[in-house]
Amino acid sequence: MSNLEPIIVSSIAAEAFHKLTQAIISGEFAPGERLSEAELSRRFGISRGPIREALGRLEGKLVARMPRVGVSVIDLKQEQLVELFAVREALEGMAARLAAARITDAEIAELGALLEQHGSQPELISGGAYYQAGQDDDFHYRIVHAARNEQLEHLLLEELFYKLKLYRYRISSKPGRAQKALEEHREIVRAIASRNPDAAEAAMRRHIRNAIAGTVNALRDRSTEANGRPK
Repeated sequence: MSNLEPIIVSSIAAEAFHKLTQAIISGEFAPGERLSEAELSRRFGISRGPIREALGRLEGKLVARMPRVGVSVIDLKQEQLVELFAVREALEGMAARLAAARITDAEIAELGALLEQHGSQPELISGGAYYQAGQDDDFHYRIVHAARNEQLEHLLLEELFYKLKLYRYRISSKPGRAQKALEEHREIVRAIASRNPDAAEAAMRRHIRNAIAGTVNALRDRSTEANGRPK
């Protein structure tokens, strides 16, 4: 088969979607920052068509489109985030409970290996941040998949996680939070591996509640910094 076949446009759009998602989640674009199709096209070195398609796929997840303003990174209020985390606590608590009953031994071993990999991240070791790139590298995605519940998976992976991932990375960069989150992940795995649904749900809910507290503190710090800037 020849390597000189036409490039499929949809694959370019998929790559643009992936790269733009990671750029937003990692903080290259701040909440509320406007996204220019022309500028993104220039930076990615592709036409505006795939950029427009990627932005369309991200609407309602990581970006919002406003009349006469254009597309911007979502910027949720504190109350909205607290509500989302409350829903996340309930749903992921359920996912951990189901996973304790349905996960395979091989998946438990893979979770342990994944956390060992996370623990070796230079950023995490230095106390900088706890970064989980794609779905296969994300601890929470793995738990949700192990729950074997399609409706739960859709609600969390397609609806909730996109919005929260924007803030998860920022929360994990708070001093001491990255190492604490990793230990909480290990506690969840221990509970799931023990096949104890009550312990698994309790460990996950505790982890999410700690994340809620970190979110509130991070937003409060950001508000203080903004209000303290010279006019």
